[in-house]
Amino acid sequence: MSRLFSPFGASRRRRIEPRSTGELLSQFTDLDGIPTNTPVPEPDPTDEAPRGRGRQRVNQSTAPRQGPREPGRGWAAVDAARRAPVYKATTAEVGGLFPLLASNGVPAIGARLGYDTQSGGAFYVHPTEWVLRGMVTNPNLVVFGEPGRGKSSTVVALMLRMMLFGVRSLISGDVKGEYTPLLRSLGITPIALGRGSPHRLNALDLGPLRARWSTWGAERQNEELTGILARWTRLLTALAEAQGYPPTVTDELVISTVLRRLVGAADGYSELRPITIPQVVAQLADPDDDLWQATRFASHRQFVDHTRQITDALSNLVVGPLSGLFDEPTNFDLDWDAPVQSMDLSLLRSRGDQAIAVALTCLGSWSSMITDLQDDGDVRIVVRDEVWRQMRLGLRAVQAVDSDLRLSRAERKIQLLVMHKPSDLLSVGAAGSQEVSIAKDLLALCSSRILLGQSTRVGDELAEELGLSEREQAVITGWAMEGPGRALWKMENAPGMKIQTVLSATERAIFDTNAGLRGDRRKFPQTHGAEKPNLRVVATS
Repeated sequence: MSRLFSPFGASRRRRIEPRSTGELLSQFTDLDGIPTNTPVPEPDPTDEAPRGRGRQRVNQSTAPRQGPREPGRGWAAVDAARRAPVYKATTAEVGGLFPLLASNGVPAIGARLGYDTQSGGAFYVHPTEWVLRGMVTNPNLVVFGEPGRGKSSTVVALMLRMMLFGVRSLISGDVKGEYTPLLRSLGITPIALGRGSPHRLNALDLGPLRARWSTWGAERQNEELTGILARWTRLLTALAEAQGYPPTVTDELVISTVLRRLVGAADGYSELRPITIPQVVAQLADPDDDLWQATRFASHRQFVDHTRQITDALSNLVVGPLSGLFDEPTNFDLDWDAPVQSMDLSLLRSRGDQAIAVALTCLGSWSSMITDLQDDGDVRIVVRDEVWRQMRLGLRAVQAVDSDLRLSRAERKIQLLVMHKPSDLLSVGAAGSQEVSIAKDLLALCSSRILLGQSTRVGDELAEELGLSEREQAVITGWAMEGPGRALWKMENAPGMKIQTVLSATERAIFDTNAGLRGDRRKFPQTHGAEKPNLRVVATS
């Protein structure tokens, strides 16, 4: 060790002598703190060593080479009968002895999803706890992965296991019907919309707001109604934009005024009336004198001429491919106390991609309005599968998703976006458009990224968009492609973790998205006997 001197050239400091090997070995103790051997004094270097002998060794063996030859004593070089020794030393002395140990990157709280292949420790997920502990800035998650890599099973396993912690889930539009087996296994009937289904969902449904209205004071009523009307206005203008007409600020004012009149807000807030899209269209097509005067038009004719295009755009929702789905009163009761609810849109695929996109937009607005009224302390996962379909409708649809992601912490929601690849976000508009710019920024609003197996080309896209290192990119295109459920979990700028999702036998049977390819047409709960997976989840708050 080099000598230390005062910076001012003063007197020389006392040299700190390191402990000798004998002193270090003497620190080996049993569990009671009794040294297992006594320190061997180091010989004085000034003394002359005996001829023919070097310095005395301090690491002499304390047992025969092959261990004590006695029954039950073993054959180890160390006496197995002694209790485990304890070694005490500073971190500077033992810091390099165990270089392969790695600590778990997340706290052991929440749903146990699998294990970290690097440390071997269990991997737990609880996005809201991650926010509270300062690990991430928002609870939102985004999932990327090729088909067959385990996206759906990872998402469903997360939802199922988070139920045990009182976190409910809402699948805001199940495009392929992948989540229906889970609901049926839990004894819940999903709401199916589309060909052959009797279910109808009013896009302007009041939900639980109507039942709670009379229990609120005037200030709370005005606050809630303002939020609902703003959401409905954004929905209708987004649907009009999906028909090719970009609404103006005057159109937004007119629609907001019509909605307020129809819902009964102008009648003293005594009771809210349910309204539908055909009623809005009727008011726009044939306004009374009070309406066109309240919106500051010079005449009835000027009002009709100005609103003709948005009226026609909304009329297409009544007579087009979505007629009868979102323009009639809701004819089912949704149990919002259930641990999970889903809107199955698989029957809508025959009506085209635009029909599915409009349905996702209606469901997104409706479910957001409903979950806004959840009890204090409730946390809900909102799954947005193939959200890029909804954002293809135009700027307002993209802005609606952007708004929901930004308000996730305030509204106690965990927004979970499911996509195949980053370029899905580039398809929502023309290159360089505002829609694409906002869509690309959505990734920054999802602090946790679950990256399953991808091809090399898509791996390059992910590396560029998320700032992945070469090693992280190699994990996605290499290790994660070798088996389903393997993913790189990356939380903001922290190093990614190689996580293997582990499913039970029951979960594998329920989450099997390839059953249709094998001709397995079993549907829950029609399956009988021992073949039916039986899940019992008790959600606690």
